[in-house]
Amino acid sequence: MGKLLVIADLDDKCVATARGLELAHKLGHRVDVVAFTYASLRRLTGDRAEQEMLKRQLLDRRELALRERIDRYARPGQDVSLRVIWMKDIHDWIRKRCASGSYELVVKTVNRSGTFTYTSTDWHLLRECPAPVLIASEKQWSRTKPVLAALDLGSRSRVKQALNAAVLARAQAYAGALGVELRIIGAIELPTLLADLTIVDADGYAKEQREAMQPRIDRLAAQYGLAERTFRTKRGPVAKVITAEAARSGAQLVVMGTVGRSGVKARLLGNTAEAVLQTLNTDVLALKPGC
Repeated sequence: MGKLLVIADLDDKCVATARGLELAHKLGHRVDVVAFTYASLRRLTGDRAEQEMLKRQLLDRRELALRERIDRYARPGQDVSLRVIWMKDIHDWIRKRCASGSYELVVKTVNRSGTFTYTSTDWHLLRECPAPVLIASEKQWSRTKPVLAALDLGSRSRVKQALNAAVLARAQAYAGALGVELRIIGAIELPTLLADLTIVDADGYAKEQREAMQPRIDRLAAQYGLAERTFRTKRGPVAKVITAEAARSGAQLVVMGTVGRSGVKARLLGNTAEAVLQTLNTDVLALKPGC
C-alpha cells in the first residue's frame, strides 16, 4: 500500500486535504497530513515559558481545526495520520521527508505568488522535491473530465523517454482510478533560432517532426494498450500547447514531466511545469526523472 503526503494550508478551503484524501481512497493509499504553523513570539513576550505556552496553544488550535477537516472528508476506516509542525519555511522539510522514497505523491494547494525575487513553495517543490508533486487548483474534480498526459514525443534522450513512460504510466493509473478517459498531448515546437528565419518552412518542419514521432507513439500505444487516437500532436510552444489542449478537453488533471532548475537560471528561464501552472486552472501532477 502506497502513501501520500498532503500539505494542509491555513485556508479553511484548503483544497489539498480534500483532494489528497479522495485520491488516496481511490488508489488505496494511506495518507499523512502535515500542517505547518509559525509566528514570531519574541515581540509579544520575552518570557520563554510564556512563549512555549503560546506556541502550544497555536499548535493545538491548528490540530483541532485540521482534525475536524479530516473527519469531514475522510472515508470511513481510511488510514490517515496528522502532524502539526512549528516551522516557517516548509519546502526544505518536505524535501527531506520525501528523500527516503516513502511517498508516492505530495499534494499541495496551488499558490501562484512566485516572482523574480520570491520563490513560492510550489516552485521549490517542483524543482527540488524527490517525489512527484500534485499542485491542486480550486477547481473541483469531475466524474467525466479526462486526465491529460503531456509527453515529450520528440526527444531521443533516454532520460526523457524514461520520463515519458513514467508520466504515461502514472496518468493511465490515475485515469483508471478516477474512472475517466486518458488523453495524450505532444508539442511540436520550432526552435527559437529557426523561428526567426523566414527561409525555414514551419509546416514542413512540423510534418517531419510528426513523422519522426510516429514510431515512438506506436511503441507507447502498444506498450500501454492504448488506441493511437489517444495521442494528439500540435505545433507550438510546449506550455501553450499543453494549456490549450487541457482547456479544449476540459482536463481535470494534467500529468507531465519536469526537469527542475535552480538558482538564477531557474528564475530567468523557469520550466514548462511552472509556465503551465501560471495559466492553467486545473490540477497539475509533475514528475521528475527517477520519480
